[in-house]
Amino acid sequence: MNDFDGLVALVTGGASGIGAATARHLLDRGARVAVLDRETTTVPEGALALDCDVTDAGQVDRAVATTVERLGGLDVVVNNAGIGAVGDVAQNDDAEWARVLDVNVTAMARVTRAALPHLRASRAAAVVNMCSAVAFVGVRQRALYSASKGAVLALTLAMAADHAAEGIRVNAVAPGTADTPWVGRLLAAADDPEAAAVALRARQPIGRLVTADEVAFAVASLASPSAGSTTGSILRVDGGMTSVRI
Repeated sequence: MNDFDGLVALVTGGASGIGAATARHLLDRGARVAVLDRETTTVPEGALALDCDVTDAGQVDRAVATTVERLGGLDVVVNNAGIGAVGDVAQNDDAEWARVLDVNVTAMARVTRAALPHLRASRAAAVVNMCSAVAFVGVRQRALYSASKGAVLALTLAMAADHAAEGIRVNAVAPGTADTPWVGRLLAAADDPEAAAVALRARQPIGRLVTADEVAFAVASLASPSAGSTTGSILRVDGGMTSVRI
C-alpha cells in the first residue's frame, strides 16, 4: 500500500510498543515519519528521531518545527504517547493525577496545537488519538488511567467538531489490553505473573492480548486519505472486550 505517499506523519511515543509499530506501518505505506519520544535509541529505522518530552510546550513546538523543516510539511499527527496508572481513587496522590493527565490528555492538545497551522495547509490532514477500552467499560484498579482515557474520548469528539470545517479529521483508536512493554512490566510486578496474564487474556473474548501491529493498522486506516469521510470516530481494537460477551 502506498496511500501515504507524499505525506508527513508525526508519532508521539513512537520509540516502542504501539507507537513504534505505528511508525513502521506508516513508513511501509509511504509516509515520511517523525517520532517524538524521550528515548530515541529504538526509533524505527527510516524515521526522523526527535528527543521530546510532550509535557514541555517548548520542546513540542521545537519538535514540530523541526519535523516540518526536515520533512517538508505535516499532514498526520498520531497522539500516542501515554503512561499507565494502577489503583483505585485512593491509591494515587494529587501529583500523580496531575502527571498522568498531563501526559495522557493535555499533551495531546499541546502537540495538536503546535501542529494546527501545518495541518490547515495540508490536503489530507488527520489526527489520531490513542484512547482505550477502559473509556467504555469499568476495569478494576484503573481509576486514574480510565479517567484520562475517558477524557481522550471526549477531547477527540470536541476536536473533530472544532476542525471539521478546516478539513482536519480527528479520530481515535481504543485498544483493549495490548501486548506492550507497559503491560509486560505490569505483569512482572504482579504477585502471580502467570495468573495475572491469564486474567488479562480472559477478559477479551478472542482469548489473547491485542498486538501492537493490529492497533497500528487501525491508526493508519483512520489516518489514511482513503478514510476522507471518517471523523469523530472511535475505533475499538479490543478483542470484543467492550461489546461481546461469550
